[in-house]
Amino acid sequence: MADKILKELTIKVWRQKNAKAQGKFETYKINDISTGTSFLEMLDILNEELVNGGTEPIAFDHDCREGICGMCSLFIDGRAHGPDDDITTCQLHMRKFEDGATITIEPWRAGAFPVIKDLIVDRTAFEKILQSGGYISVNTGGVPDGNAILISQDDAEEAMDAAACIGCGACVATCKNSSAMLFVSAKVSHLAKLPQGRVEAARRAKSMVAKMDEMGFGNCTNTGACEVECPKGISIANIARLNREFLTAKIKD
Repeated sequence: MADKILKELTIKVWRQKNAKAQGKFETYKINDISTGTSFLEMLDILNEELVNGGTEPIAFDHDCREGICGMCSLFIDGRAHGPDDDITTCQLHMRKFEDGATITIEPWRAGAFPVIKDLIVDRTAFEKILQSGGYISVNTGGVPDGNAILISQDDAEEAMDAAACIGCGACVATCKNSSAMLFVSAKVSHLAKLPQGRVEAARRAKSMVAKMDEMGFGNCTNTGACEVECPKGISIANIARLNREFLTAKIKD
């Protein structure tokens, strides 16, 4: 299908000078955007027009623009990463919008993700959760020894599926409770399914859940919204595994 031209779009963007400032929506017009343009490219074009007009550009996170890094954290028209399934914002294209549409863009809305500026939020909370236990610190031997450990195909696939989490935070932004359970469960699950991760399994589950609570994330009420909006399709079955890992660790205590 040939690309079309969207003659006029209304862009309603959250602008906030810094973490302490009170933010508000600002409205801009942008014209003649190809439907083959990516959403972030559209924002680049808009920013160029703003700079040329003497207005400060819109601050937003981005890096790889290949759906890998998880940096492009935008809430677009009421959905994390926009009106498409199984994608990050950088993979969203303007063909998903109609000519004359009004597009509303917000940052992630969660107490644990404070706004830094405009559409950029501080996701240091995720890093602190990982630092609390999302790794293997014991000596598991050299590479040949590690490869000699037999792992079933099913376990390997489940571990890899969980490891696909890119930590973008869409699950938190989508959840009505701002819960980080899908993120934490993915990080716990991909190690829990491998023998190398079993040595520290109990400590990992307890410390990561404790850090999640400390950072101010909400509780999980199993609405499933996180799974629906996750760009990597992380399953909420991982949350059940995290609960089992956590309860097992507590029982051992």
